[in-house]
Parts: sequence; C-alpha cells; structure tokens
Amino acid sequence: MKFTDGYWMYRKGLTALHPRDVVDVVTTPAGLEVYAPTRPINARGDALNCPQITVSFSSPLEGVIGVTIEHFQGALNQGPHFDVLEGDPAVDVTVDETQASITSGPLTASVSLGADWNVDFTGEGRLLTSSVPRSVGLITDDAGRSFVHEQLTLGVGTSVYGLGERFGAFVKNGQSVDVWNEDGGTSSDLAYKNVPFFLTNSGYGVFVNHPERVSFEVGSEVVSRTQFSVEGQRLQYFVIYGPSPKEILRRYTALTGRPARIPAWSYGLWLSTSFTTEYDEKTVMSFINGMAERNLPLSVFHFDCHWMRAFHWSDFIWDPATFPDPEGMLRRLHERDLKVCVWINPYIAQRSHLFREGRELGYLVRKPDGSVWQWDLWQAGMALVDFTNPDAVLWYQDKLRALLKQGVDSFKTDFGERIPTDVVWHDGSDPQRMHNYYTQLYNEAVFQLLEKELGEGEAVLFARSATTGGQKLPVHWGGDCESTFAAMSESLRGGLSLASSGFAFWSHDIGGFEGTPEPEIFKRWIAFGLLSSHSRLHGSNSYRVPWLVDEESVDVLRHFTELKMRLMPYVAAAAEEAYSFGTPVMRPMVLEFPDDPGCSQLDRQYMLGSDLLVAPILEAGGEHAFYLPDGTWTHLESGETLEGPRWHTRSFSVMEAALFVRPGTVLPLGTVSTRPDYDWAANVEFRAFAVPEGHRTVVPVPSPDGTVTRFEVTVKQGEVTAVVLGRE
Repeated sequence: MKFTDGYWMYRKGLTALHPRDVVDVVTTPAGLEVYAPTRPINARGDALNCPQITVSFSSPLEGVIGVTIEHFQGALNQGPHFDVLEGDPAVDVTVDETQASITSGPLTASVSLGADWNVDFTGEGRLLTSSVPRSVGLITDDAGRSFVHEQLTLGVGTSVYGLGERFGAFVKNGQSVDVWNEDGGTSSDLAYKNVPFFLTNSGYGVFVNHPERVSFEVGSEVVSRTQFSVEGQRLQYFVIYGPSPKEILRRYTALTGRPARIPAWSYGLWLSTSFTTEYDEKTVMSFINGMAERNLPLSVFHFDCHWMRAFHWSDFIWDPATFPDPEGMLRRLHERDLKVCVWINPYIAQRSHLFREGRELGYLVRKPDGSVWQWDLWQAGMALVDFTNPDAVLWYQDKLRALLKQGVDSFKTDFGERIPTDVVWHDGSDPQRMHNYYTQLYNEAVFQLLEKELGEGEAVLFARSATTGGQKLPVHWGGDCESTFAAMSESLRGGLSLASSGFAFWSHDIGGFEGTPEPEIFKRWIAFGLLSSHSRLHGSNSYRVPWLVDEESVDVLRHFTELKMRLMPYVAAAAEEAYSFGTPVMRPMVLEFPDDPGCSQLDRQYMLGSDLLVAPILEAGGEHAFYLPDGTWTHLESGETLEGPRWHTRSFSVMEAALFVRPGTVLPLGTVSTRPDYDWAANVEFRAFAVPEGHRTVVPVPSPDGTVTRFEVTVKQGEVTAVVLGRE
C-alpha cells in the first residue's frame, strides 16, 4: 500500500505522524522501551497535544530482535496469532548519552538519542539495515482508518526474496505485494500461500508478525527502502540475522516452526484421476494396470473431487454410482502396494447432510446476525467449517477418521483461501486476521488427525493454501497452472519463493493443470517434477497417464522415476536437514551460493539438496542455457564435466535433464529403482565427483525407520571405498 506522492508529499486524504527525537528510554526485563514524540520537544508546553510513539525492542531467540511500534495501546489484541517462539535468550542492553542498544547474540539494534529518529541493525558489527527519519509512520485517512508502516533501508545490491509462493519475478525488488490469500492460479500476482517474511542476500531477513493483510512495497514506494504496513495502531516485526541465507532460514524456522517428518512412500510418484474427468473403479484400475504393464513405478493413487457426488462436496461419502464398494476398492489398491489419497476441502455444500448437521450443532461460520454464512461460488449454498470451535474440529476430524478406517492414507487439503471477513468466529477472532490464518487451522486439523491415527512420521498432506507456520504441515503443491512452458516457469518461480519463505517440501502438477500439454512440454515437465521433493501427475479435464500423450512419454517417465528412486538416500538426507535446520529440499541458487553474484537473480534453476543443480528445460527444442558456479561440475548421467563460474548452452534430449553434481561431492545412490521406501543405507553406492585424491569424509545415510548409518568414504586412485562406522 502506497502512502506518498513522490518524495515530499503524502497522497490526498492522508495525514502522517513520524517519531522525531527520543525523549525517554526505559530498560525492561525484555529489552528496551523507547518513547518518541512526533514533534520536537523544546519546552514543557510542547508536550501538550503531541502524539507519542512507543517502540519496544526485545529478543525471542539469539540473533533475532523484535520491534513493536505502537500509537494507542488500548485496542483489543484479538486473535488469531501466529505460533511464534517466546524464548528468553541472554541480551545485552546499554544506554548512554548518544544511543540505546540491545544485543542478541551477533545482532544489535542501536537507537540514536540525537535529534532525528534512527535505528541501525548491525550483524557482527556490519550494518545490515536501518530505520531512518520518516521510516516509521502513523497514517490516517479521511475515513478515519489508521495504518502503521516501517521502512527499512535497502543497501546497494541487496535483493529481496520470499513473501510466500509468488509466481512473478523471483527477486521482489520493485514489487508491491499484499499478503492476502487468494484463489488466483499461477498467472497473476495473487497467491495461495502468503507469508509475511522476506529474505535478503545481505545477511538479514524480516518477519512481520501479523496474520492479517500486510502490504509490502519492496523498493516500490521509496526505492531505497522496503516498506511494510498494517491497518491499526500497532506493528510488530522481527529482524533475523544470518549472516548466510541458510542461517536466516534456520533462525526463522526456529521462530515459527520446522516441518514434521513425513513418510518415505510420499517421495514416490503420485497419479491422479484429474479434476473434471469421468472415472470409476474400472478407470482407476486401468491406469494402475497400465502403469504396471509398462514398468512405471507408482506409489500413490489420488482420487480428486468427483469421488463424491456433485453438489455434495464435502460430505466425505463415496459416490455409490461410481464406487459401490469403496472398502473393497481401497483394499484392492493396498494389495497392489499403493497408498491412497483423496481430495477434501473445508467447504460444506448446502445439499450435503453435513450442512444440516453443522448448522444445528453451531459448527459453521456465522454472520453477525447469527445466520450461517453462505454463497454459491464453488458449491451451491456452501458454508464454512469454523475451525476456531474445538468441537467443530473434532466433528470434522471424525468424518475424516471414517475414511481412514476405510483405507485412505492421506488427504489433499484443497482450497482454504476464499475466507470471508464479514463473519463472526466462534472464539471471537478478528475476521481480518482469520482470512489468512484459516488455512493453518484447517491443515492442522487434518494433519493432527493423520498423526494420531497413523502415527508420527506417517502423516502427509497435499495442501494448496498456507501462511506462516504452514511449513510445519507438509507437503504443499503449486496450484492451478496452464499446460505451457511459461506456466512451468511460473511454477518454478513460485516454488523458489516458497522455499525462500521457509517451506521445505513442495510439488506441482506435472504437465500443468489447465488444458492438455503438448508432448514435449509434458516430457520436460516430467523431469522437473521428478527432480522436485514430491512428484504428482495431475490435470483438470484430461488424464495424465503418459501413454495417452505418446509412447516416448512412457520411457521418459520411467527413466526419471527410477532416477529419483535411486536418489532417495540423497533426497532423504536433504529432508533430514529440513527437519533439523529448516533448510528447504529445493533451494534457490542464492541459498547455496550467497557470495556468487551470478546466483542472486537466478530463477530458472535450483539446487536439489546441497549438491545437485537442476536447470529445467523451459523452452521447445532442448537447447538450454544455464549457469554453473565456480569449480568443475559433472553431469550426473553422462559424466561430462563443465567449468564454472560461467554460463553454458547445451542441447538435451527429452531423456536427459540439465542435472549437474557440485564439485567435491560424494553422492550416495540407492540400488532400488522401483519404490522410494526401501532401506536407503542397505547396499548404498557412493560416487565421487571432482574429489581430490586421498579425500576422506563421513557421509550419513538415513533409513525410513529413523536410523542413520554413517559411512567413512575414501577416494584413492580413482576408487571409492566405504566403511560403515555405525548405525544409530
């Protein structure tokens, strides 16, 4: 949201207050409270009729400093609130004649006690960013609405990333971004997953601790600053030090949560019925038999919306016309060694028997007059489950529990973005704050049920909407994209932005969702999809089994699925890093190479884990340009070596991916290519890439049972030998 009209003036109808000189500083058990009037105080009378801004500084975690800007403090602090760590690290607070400062580990905030407002944030003595005169603003419009903004300076060469899953330019500089969940596809500036957190390549990130709409102007209002604002009288944000992007994400996810462990089978190939296609058990089994006949490894079968009757979504009852024996069908799928996922959402159609039940029990969201909120968009007369009501959560979980007892293993938690603000919530939550936060309650309800019924480590979702904290509830997928190379590129940018926002696991619809992909697009997307953390074949009005595209697609799918299965020891190790440190499995190049200026803008390639570089083919013909950082890189399959740092252009057949191994890597490879959930440490092979003679390293290889086997790997005279050090 923009407030100014150029450098000097504010837009018509707006008035602004800014802190001037600091008149008092109070040290508190938490840190500092700074009192700054909005005009200079030169005499006693100047304190009359003078608004004052209170700015508090504290630290919930070493290397993180929280800043709270307040005008009036008497407003109700209604929920919901993000689940943020409330730690109590040791802080150093000092006040002298010129400045007041708070230091948490390597990060310091220093408040100038001179004539002009200024706060410097320094990391290990290096200036990161500052709040300068007119950075803090209290804005009032002609309608009486109030807003609070902060503007933090952008250094020369500083790039900003994150703010959720955004499909536009990966670097956010120059963009206006409203953090507000919307169902908008992948071809607009709307986003399903909005996260009020940004990451920079200059040693710091910023988390704005507000679940309501947060408006960001990233060098787009004041070109040398990043502005963020909320409506109301209070703004809280956290500056998070790195210095590296990985360390920033480590601290951010320690503050807001890290992903739960997910089952090994989820890394395999998922096949969907697609959305509006006609299907029944015969159709489903023809797909599964067709995959088996063609030796295509398949791990999960997904039933999309129409497993339920039209106009009844969601009632969680199988359509008896197409699935007369759901328990028998699910048993038969399990006998084929498949897991089963079904589509759900939190919307209850008026014709669903759950509508009447939920209305009578008071489990549906209501209007201020007490009537049930309804509309006809998506499902006729649909209402919304009120997940702020604990009894409604148990009621909803009970309906899903019945599906688990039938044999369902996972849920695709679709929707959750179009949440009204003219409603009353059971727990009194602020409707504006609930709009984005609703998805967190929805996905938590489903994920926690799966953990309770199936066991910790066996729960996994396929979720579309999210906000801060959603990273704790994997997996998320990219939403509805077209079946084009441009949309494939959009999806990749969305995944890179989501990874920059602390989400470790991500997927997308192989081949695109809308329309039917051309054969070459489908084949290129297969490579991209199987070199993502999770991989699903899904579409809208056409089936996504490869033989309906062409026979070569069958070979391409087999090749890359088998490759991913063999990469499972490596992928699982990357997942362990995500669980422990919050590092995403799919990583923007800048995350691994923050000191390489050639990587700061890259949005058409990524690192899968720390050592595999993937550059999806995003254009027809197969000729492809990609960037390699410093060192000797090796194409994983051909063994060709290329030098960096520089750009290369090569041609790749549809049976090839631009997949290169980082110099100095010892890569563990599994010996099973038919499934993801084997013992990855058993019979593991090691390959060394551009490793010096005599190199010795310890490589941990996890197993699906939670144990880790450590191997000492030695490279001598071109031979790679491995010795088991132990399993724990």
